[in-house]
Amino acid sequence: MNTYRTAIAVVLVAAVVVAFAVLLMRGGALPGGAPPVPDRVGKPFDGKKVVKTDAEWCAQLTEEQYRVTRAHGTERACSGAFWNSKDDGVYECVCCGQPLFDSGTKFDSGTGWPSFTEAVELDRVTLKTDRGIGMTRSEVLCSRCDAHLGHVFTDGPPPGGLRYCINSVALKHVPRVK
Repeated sequence: MNTYRTAIAVVLVAAVVVAFAVLLMRGGALPGGAPPVPDRVGKPFDGKKVVKTDAEWCAQLTEEQYRVTRAHGTERACSGAFWNSKDDGVYECVCCGQPLFDSGTKFDSGTGWPSFTEAVELDRVTLKTDRGIGMTRSEVLCSRCDAHLGHVFTDGPPPGGLRYCINSVALKHVPRVK
């Protein structure tokens, strides 16, 4: 019986070591460490912050949009409308309509969430340290209304090496006018 317990303990320790190694390789950081991307405060495209009460956001958004954007939730991987979309256009904040990401910077990261290499302009998003689930990440917020959009990691493609991993439900796609 002791041999069985020892074997289980060894397997569990190995699993934890592998999980941390994968986390670090995917651009995450250990709890309490520095965020993968430094904090930065963006500026709204029109210079005006959008501020509403929770009741106003609840009236405007679906339950899932509210849960993700206002309560800092995450949609399930491969469940959102845009994770594998190839449609041309611009992705706006579902809460305030600020343009955030261009489809030309979207790529297939294999994660199940829409991924972009950069925002349409650096100031369109705010980056904030997030230590919410036992690791340090860089949260991405809309700079106009502070909606939670997702997270940014340092495992993206060259030249910038960033992967903005964004919840579909936080976005609205606007087709490009030709």
